[in-house]
Parts: sequence; structure tokens; C-alpha cells
Amino acid sequence: MARPARFERTTVRLEGGCSIQLSYGRGQQDISRRGARAQARLQVGFSLVENSGGFRQAGFVKPTKFLLLLLAATLLAGCKKTETAAPPSKAWEPTQAQPKLPTMKIYLGAETLDSELALTGREEMTGMMFRTNIQDTDSMLFVLPVPQRASFWMKNCSESISAAYISPDGMIQEIHHLEKNDTNGVVATTDNIQFVLETSDGWFTRHNVGVGMVIRTERGSLADTFLRR
Repeated sequence: MARPARFERTTVRLEGGCSIQLSYGRGQQDISRRGARAQARLQVGFSLVENSGGFRQAGFVKPTKFLLLLLAATLLAGCKKTETAAPPSKAWEPTQAQPKLPTMKIYLGAETLDSELALTGREEMTGMMFRTNIQDTDSMLFVLPVPQRASFWMKNCSESISAAYISPDGMIQEIHHLEKNDTNGVVATTDNIQFVLETSDGWFTRHNVGVGMVIRTERGSLADTFLRR
């Protein structure tokens, strides 16, 4: 009968503080043939050279041990410490009312407003947020970068207002009531809106300003004032 296999143990230390203990057979087997005893040993030769570690080793490794070492090397990736991905940065949101913006006189028929100008992205995002006690003379003109299907909401706005959606030629296309603290956007019915004028609630009705009226400035049309610089 064959000699019971002899096993040896070795411990392989991996990156990340992990270690694996391996058991492997010597690969020896007694073979009887016509009363004579012979041994067969299968060996696989290979060279292992590691320059970074400062040593060089060459020799022979038995197949079983070689396969186990290969398995240990494969498991190395699982022992490495994973890096925690940085959380995505939170989009900027206004937290307080912005100071009064530069103003310009705008003309709506017989009516005149000294309107604040929201020209930058942050000025437009903040708008009239956090403002209280909005007066009949208060207004803000938003100059959008391109004609679009505008959508305005009332997050962080404690007072309702009115808003006119205006095409690039300065003509009022739509007038909407914007309810205080409503986080649902009021979407334009056309994709050709480039200006929005916010006023105190009901201003357009009180001053007989309606759809089709063209808004102008001291410099001419809204397009001449803001789009043809």
C-alpha cells in the first residue's frame, strides 16, 4: 500500500495584514513493481526573482505547493485595504437673502419699475429667497443665458409674488402667480423665454400690464440692452 502522505504547513503573509496558512503534500508516493521499490517525484522548476525586496531566490517547487502559492497570490487583492471614495460635493444652495442688487429702470407702457438685475447664476438661484415685506415698487429682472422653457419655484420664499415670462424681444408671453414656499416649478408653455420679471403679488393686474406688452429700458429693447453687447 502507499505510504501515508506527509504534509507540511507554511504561512503566507499578504498585504493589508492578512495571512493564509497552507498545508501541502510532499508529493512522494511509493510504487511497487515486480517486487522492487521505486520512487517517482514530479518536480517543476522555476525561478523567482524579486528585485524590490533585495533578495534573489531560485529553485524547484513541487506542483502542489506551486498551485497553493498561486492561489495565495490571487487572494492578495482581496486582502488589500479598500479606499473609501470621497462623498460627492453638495450643490450650492442659498441660505440667506442676498443684498439688494444693482437696479435699472424698465418701462411697461405707462408704468416704470426700478428693477434689480439678477445676472449671474447665484443671483438667479437666490432671487427673492428669504425676503420679507415685499413692496409694490419691488421687482427683479432675471436675464437668462439662452432662450428656454423657464421654470421658477418658491423655495425659501415666505411671500407670494407674480412673475412675467418674457421672450428675447422683450414681449410678455405669460404671467403667473407664484405661491409662497411652493417647491414645484412653474414651467413656461414655450421654450422661448429669456427674461423673467418678478414683482409683488398681483402687481400686473393692479397696473393693467398684460400679455403682449413690450418691456423697454433707457437703452432700448431688452435684447438691445442685455443681448447685443
